Amino acid sequence: MAKQLRVLCIGAHPDDCDFHCGGMTLMWRDLGHEVKFVSLTNGDTGHHQMGGGPLARRRYAEAQASAAIADLEYEIVDIHNGELEPDVPTRKIVVRIIREFEPDLVICHRPNDYHPDHRATGVLVQDAMFQVTVPNFVPLTPSLVNAPVLGYTHDTFTEPTPFVPTVAIDTDEVFSRKVDMMHCHESQVYEWLARESEVADDAEKQLDWVAESKVPESDEERRAWLAERMRKRFGHVADQCRDCVIRWYGTEHGGQIRTAEAIMISEYGRSIPEEEIRTYFPFLPE
Repeated sequence: MAKQLRVLCIGAHPDDCDFHCGGMTLMWRDLGHEVKFVSLTNGDTGHHQMGGGPLARRRYAEAQASAAIADLEYEIVDIHNGELEPDVPTRKIVVRIIREFEPDLVICHRPNDYHPDHRATGVLVQDAMFQVTVPNFVPLTPSLVNAPVLGYTHDTFTEPTPFVPTVAIDTDEVFSRKVDMMHCHESQVYEWLARESEVADDAEKQLDWVAESKVPESDEERRAWLAERMRKRFGHVADQCRDCVIRWYGTEHGGQIRTAEAIMISEYGRSIPEEEIRTYFPFLPE
């Protein structure tokens, strides 16, 4: 390996990184690259029956179990779920996190999204991209010489602008392990999001959830149930980004890919020419 990449994935909640870029993460880790997940909230309102400290601790444990599968660090910032603000104090937290990890690539939500925490995360990271290089902003944490490359995770929102994929990644070979990661987030995939089926379907069509009462009881059946819904969701990503998939994998391979994750490179991070894309996504074919 010519250079070890450092990839920082920043989500709003303790499952967002796993869901949106868990497949890519597994491939980076398999090649020996360093990846860190960050959740900017503790997830303490993301449930219909429990909340506060007990839920925050439960979601922290779920995140650490997922992190163990991918062999990475998973940091949870202790901000209440639903109260994330793109203000200066929180921007300073994000700047510190980025500077301390010194990433080559940062991945986060886009600033336009159905969830206010997702939107706030996108704005916070976008605003931090410039100030990570400003020595007198957060002066006790050494600044970076160059801003990292910034990428946004896939979404289907069109206002004010739609997601335009720069790169789409074949996740078929690591899909089962990605399901294992999401399987750790029991409070979400088998309880909260199952109950919120209509919201999830209307907002981003993330997963084809059903009523909570229909979620299987056994661990094996639950995982199969989850895999089916995730396969459908990331099959949609592959189909929606098929032209981009084919661009990177060729017509024959690209047409056969069943699940994918996609990234839109943002102009707010360090700009890179197209010929450098494979440097940051080294699992792409030549």
